[in-house]
Formats: sequence, structure tokens, C-alpha cells
Amino acid sequence: MRIAGLQKTTLLDYPGKIAATVFLGGCNFRCPYCHNASLVEMTARTPDIPEDEFFAFLKKRRGQLDGVCVSGGEPLVQADLGPFLQAIKDLGFFIKIDTNGSIPGKLKALVGAGLIDYVAMDVKHAPAKYREAAGTAADILPQVQESAAFLLSGAVDYEFRTTVAKPLHTAEDLAEIGRWLRGAERYFLQNFEDSGDVLGPGLQGLEIAEMEALQSAVRPFIPAVRIRNG
Repeated sequence: MRIAGLQKTTLLDYPGKIAATVFLGGCNFRCPYCHNASLVEMTARTPDIPEDEFFAFLKKRRGQLDGVCVSGGEPLVQADLGPFLQAIKDLGFFIKIDTNGSIPGKLKALVGAGLIDYVAMDVKHAPAKYREAAGTAADILPQVQESAAFLLSGAVDYEFRTTVAKPLHTAEDLAEIGRWLRGAERYFLQNFEDSGDVLGPGLQGLEIAEMEALQSAVRPFIPAVRIRNG
């Protein structure tokens, strides 16, 4: 397993739980606003944390942490993700996974095996603009739509979230996302921030009034839409 980072404590990443976040390297998307380019592409400057070291940390934190957030990159591209999640479960932790939704079969299998308790799925854009936002040559929208439908079915606790950036996202785009995910229990808008490690140039964050306008465009379809800060 390519463990590229570890945040030892977070009160934000796993709703309602004290958690650690582990970052797995590699991704099948190349989103222009990705703020962790070196992790996605696993460049020479990307760190590797030995699995033994990671699990030794978790054993010491039993009773202090409730859960583990497994993020990336895209965790589902990892061939040995199932055994990795099982080892975390065996230590008594809840598991949240961050995913782009492009590998629905594996997502369903891991949920069905009881290895995932919460899914946070990144929704990149309105359906008509999905390939551009994901930075992929292949049409991955059908797979993403399958994952979204699976979450909307209530099979597992979940949230959808969209990182928005100028000039990539408009109110019309967000309304289309709202129609697609109509009735979602949780949907968060996250403002783009330039980390200095971004895949695509020329993107900017939005002002609060602009964020609120995007929220208003979604609200008729997803009343639970919220702006997430931090």
C-alpha cells in the first residue's frame, strides 16, 4: 500500500467522530483544481509511510480515535485496499472513504463486506462537463452515475461534495448537479484554494457571495446543501 501521508487527528474529516486521515497515493483522475498534484501523480517528492508504522500508530490511538478516513488520491485504485480496510476494522475503528465514484463495483463490494461506514463522494461537475473536470480521456460519467445512485439508495451513510472554482463552475452547472442528485441527504460546496501544488493553472476561489449564489442554485433540488469552510 502506498501511504503518502497521515493526519493524526481531525475533527472535521469524519462527521461526528474524532479520526485520523490516511492519504493513499495515486489517482485515475487529473482534475485541474486538484490541490495535491504530487500525491496524485506519486512524484519523487511524495513520501511513503510504511504500513507497519501506520498500524503501530493506530494501535496506540485505540480508545482516543473513533475512526479512520481513507483518502487520496483515489483509494479505490489500490489493489490491496480490501485487506487494508479489514486490518483497520480489526482494530475497532469506523472507516470513512473519500472517492471520486469511478469504480462503483469495488465500492459496492467493500460496503457489502462491512468495510466502509461512511462514503464521501466528490462530484466534479455537471454531467455534460464531467470529462473536462475529471481530466480524463475516457467517458467515466456512467460509472460515476452508478456510484451516485448507489449512495442515494441509502446503502451506506454518505455525503456528496463539489469543490468549486472560477471559471470552471457556474450557477447553471450547480443547478444541473442539483437535478442529478435531487434529494441527497448531504451535499457540500467547498471553495477552491490554491495550495501551490495544483494540477491546472488559472483557477481561482470564489467570494462568499458567489458561493452563496451557487448554494442558492442547488437548494431547490437539495435543501440540505451547505457551504463547507476549512
